[in-house]
Amino acid sequence: MNLRILSSTDVVKALPMAEAIAAMKDAFAQLSAGEATVPLRPKIEVAAHAGVSLFMPAYLAGKGDLAIKVVSVFSNNPKRNLPLIHAVVLVLESDTGRPLALLEGGAVTAIRTGAGAGAATDLLARPESSITAIFGAGVQARTQLEAVCTVRKIKRVLIYDKSTDRAQRMAEEMAGKGPIPSDIRVAQSPPEAIAEADIVSTATTSTTPVFDGHDLRPGTHVNAIGAYLPEMQEIDVETIRRALVVVDSRESALNEPGDIIIPLKSGAISESHIHAELGEIVAGKRPGRANPDQITFFKSCGTAVQDAAAARVALQNAERLNLGTTVAL
Repeated sequence: MNLRILSSTDVVKALPMAEAIAAMKDAFAQLSAGEATVPLRPKIEVAAHAGVSLFMPAYLAGKGDLAIKVVSVFSNNPKRNLPLIHAVVLVLESDTGRPLALLEGGAVTAIRTGAGAGAATDLLARPESSITAIFGAGVQARTQLEAVCTVRKIKRVLIYDKSTDRAQRMAEEMAGKGPIPSDIRVAQSPPEAIAEADIVSTATTSTTPVFDGHDLRPGTHVNAIGAYLPEMQEIDVETIRRALVVVDSRESALNEPGDIIIPLKSGAISESHIHAELGEIVAGKRPGRANPDQITFFKSCGTAVQDAAAARVALQNAERLNLGTTVAL
């Protein structure tokens, strides 16, 4: 019995964004249709080191995807010149339980998270959208940008980060890469970033809102991926109140991110304000954007179905391209 091990470089080669977005749509549809087994992810907080480790198993009956991801987010890591996130994904054969592959999970997480927002953008953003704003300048921000540019013809990008140097580095690294335009600018403030934006994506670890929802233009689509704990809030109450709210998983959205929990607790919205799961829109069970002036909002909590579906695509391509290393067990 052999196990294929894929490094982050292997994963990037084996998981192109367009294929990842298609896989996310399918995974979300299975999740909303009740065709996936996904326990609410348990977590172990490591307060002494400002960290949390999450355990994310999933089984998708439609394509037989069976996998578990272990992901750790330690806020002090960047100060140590280490990635904020460390993760691995273990892929199992669904009819035998046999271990098939171990994938570097940071790359899987970044790509599938970007692809999830890409799927939401494809379904909810106005077709003519051409300007996007990105909050954050880390790994996740880069895949958010790639995903948005994969599904819409983006002509201009604005990046805002508390560190102007980080934002400038991202702009230089990403300009003209693949579907990303050469016109990437560093915004000096949140209002400048979103002033003309058709699509806004937030990929930060902020515990307070990163922009004022009153500043959003009518017709804007917002992707929010950063907040994953009840005390974290990238997006303010005004944005949630104004928007058509779509989530990846209702269960997760009601239990995990402050973006949704804080407006609920304050009474600004009720649970019925969550319009749909993205998978319901993929399957045509719920409508998406109603008109060009509507603000749409996608909250990505991150669900294990994304990891399982992404790992399947990566493993299939890795086997075809002979990527990675195989070891006998």
